Amino acid sequence: MRLIDRYLLRQLLAPVALATLALTAVALLSQSLSGLDLIVNQRQSALVFLKVTVLAMPQLINLVLPIAVFVAALVALNRLHTEQEIVVCFAGGMSRWRVISPAMRLAGAVAFLALLLNLFVQPAAYRAMRQELFEVRTDLASTLVREGEFTEPTPGLTVYAQSVDNAGNLINLFLHEVKADGSDTTYSAETGRIAHSQGRPVLILQNGSNQEISSRGVLNYLTFRSYTFDLASLSDSDELVHYKPSDRYLHELFFPDLQQDWERRNRLDLLAEGNARIASPLYNIAFMALALSAIIGGGFSRLGYGRRIAVMGAVAAVVRLVGFQVQAACEDSAWLNLLQYAVPIGATWAALAGIFRQKVSRYIDITRPRAAPPAAQVRA
Repeated sequence: MRLIDRYLLRQLLAPVALATLALTAVALLSQSLSGLDLIVNQRQSALVFLKVTVLAMPQLINLVLPIAVFVAALVALNRLHTEQEIVVCFAGGMSRWRVISPAMRLAGAVAFLALLLNLFVQPAAYRAMRQELFEVRTDLASTLVREGEFTEPTPGLTVYAQSVDNAGNLINLFLHEVKADGSDTTYSAETGRIAHSQGRPVLILQNGSNQEISSRGVLNYLTFRSYTFDLASLSDSDELVHYKPSDRYLHELFFPDLQQDWERRNRLDLLAEGNARIASPLYNIAFMALALSAIIGGGFSRLGYGRRIAVMGAVAAVVRLVGFQVQAACEDSAWLNLLQYAVPIGATWAALAGIFRQKVSRYIDITRPRAAPPAAQVRA
């Protein structure tokens, strides 16, 4: 790679990296706000919240990469063109392809990175996140009790606790159980905590009372210092983790197990997701081409390129929205998956055509006011 190519590449690389970090941080903040339910309502630790947030990052990065490439390229190219460095390249005999090739190579590298994230990193991360969310949803401590609320974790069982301390103890606990034979039992205790006895989950009640009304209407009342309430019926579940299309690897999307009813009914959804995994990295190349077209696709202007940048920004937004619409339409018709590739490739072709259609200006702007000659020369 020649010196001028390395220089142009360096001018683009740093803004792309900074824009990616900034936009990813914004997207991650939005994702973390929606995940606060894990701490507020599900009473999970900050470590679980952090793990779920980090596992969502691969998809967030893929979403913001094209935008980061577009914004960073506009900033860097606008500066290079305004300071006439690109004009100098043209004046030195460089072709348009030589000038834009560092940017296109960078976009190709970003697209390859996005493809690796789509094919390998995102499915692995989303599977781990789905497993973590499944464990949170089936956590007895979070599903059994909500502070200050009456909950019904299973039909026939009502649970209430005034509060939960930092050690996980349930304060002023109340349970009401209606059995299959028609009898009902009410438990009240000062404290309670979830534990395991002989491999089975139990609720240990401390300093409370038990009131049982049998099916014949006989009341039995007793007090206890410690009582063990069996929770095995709450943990007995045949529910399994279900992987969504975003959690599956490429071979699982293109070649689903048609013997399973869900995969047979959602075959088109899986196919659309698989093609989107391959096609979406192409938007990084398309957005780089659009940014190049906004700056280099027109003549040099000392007044800036605000209008052309605004137009290309609107075009880039429309292109990406059309891509999302096409992906949604592919869930109803398989042949439309071809359009998932046609949209970014067509945008790239149109942008490059606009660049190469413009004539190269092989001159340096000399319209700037020259410095005044020295006073000695004026007197002479």
